[in-house]
Amino acid sequence: MTPKTDKPKELKVTDKRIFTPEGELREEFRDEIKPAADPMAAKPAEKPPEKPAERKAEAKKEPPPREERRRTIADKAQNPGTAFTDFVEPLIAQAYMSLGMLRNPYQPKPQIDTTAARQMIEILTMLKDKTAGNLTADEDDFLSTHLGELKLAFVQRTKSI
Repeated sequence: MTPKTDKPKELKVTDKRIFTPEGELREEFRDEIKPAADPMAAKPAEKPPEKPAERKAEAKKEPPPREERRRTIADKAQNPGTAFTDFVEPLIAQAYMSLGMLRNPYQPKPQIDTTAARQMIEILTMLKDKTAGNLTADEDDFLSTHLGELKLAFVQRTKSI
């Protein structure tokens, strides 16, 4: 048996924080860490006040022409290649397959499944509603164009059945 000693082991505590309780950088870290530039120190140069004659000339100028947007339905239906449209494109394709407008690779001939088509159109409509105001113009055009075409095709296909 070993004799018990009442003396506990010595415990060493090392403070590894880089700041002192006052918020100053500790001496041992001063060489390693450089303070960030003060954002208030770099103020942008102030623009000199305009003369009234210059303001009138600027007011008469026409606004710059806006970027031309794609106008044809075929252009709007093109996938702009964003993550959202890449996500939505297979859903659109599934809806077209359900309407028999796109060949399903797993079936020898096109089959119309109006229930599946209606469900996909409702899902796409929900996505359009939930993403309203958060899409780019191209993404919105892409989704709106295909959704409109799907709804029109659905009505035409269900009338012929």
